[in-house]
Amino acid sequence: MSHSHSYSSTRPSGVTAVLAGLLGFPAAVAAGYVPVKIFLDMPAEFSLGALPGWVLVDLAGYLVAGLVLLLGSLATLFRATAGAILLGLGALLAIGALLTEPLSVGVPPARFADAMFTHGGLAMIDRVALAALAVLVLVLAFLPPTFRYLRYRASVMPALSGQGAYSSRSW
Repeated sequence: MSHSHSYSSTRPSGVTAVLAGLLGFPAAVAAGYVPVKIFLDMPAEFSLGALPGWVLVDLAGYLVAGLVLLLGSLATLFRATAGAILLGLGALLAIGALLTEPLSVGVPPARFADAMFTHGGLAMIDRVALAALAVLVLVLAFLPPTFRYLRYRASVMPALSGQGAYSSRSW
């Protein structure tokens, strides 16, 4: 009894992979905006060393999430399977940074959310956009069609085939 494997020669759709890669760019910008805005708003005489350790960890989480999302987006658009994994990891880091931000500043999450939505302005819009984009990127990056598209390699067929294609005669 022989087992035959049937492989589909049709090219898988890249919609989920391309969408994940494209949405990774604004997610990377949104993740990078938080620490950059905080650094720019600091008075000149204020030092990063004066910030509590958990705040620095949270800011680093945002920066690393932005960098991983950016690298994942580029790799995904260049059809590397590792790009989808990087996108998922970056999205998880961004979600983690968003969830730990209230705890890093010592404010209960409900009070932090209330302050953010009543007085947040652009910072609130950025965090809401980052949350939505991170969840979308996470889901799209780990869908099976994404990996199917990224792993697909078309078979290479020689342009000239037949008996005389590779003749030992020179011109």
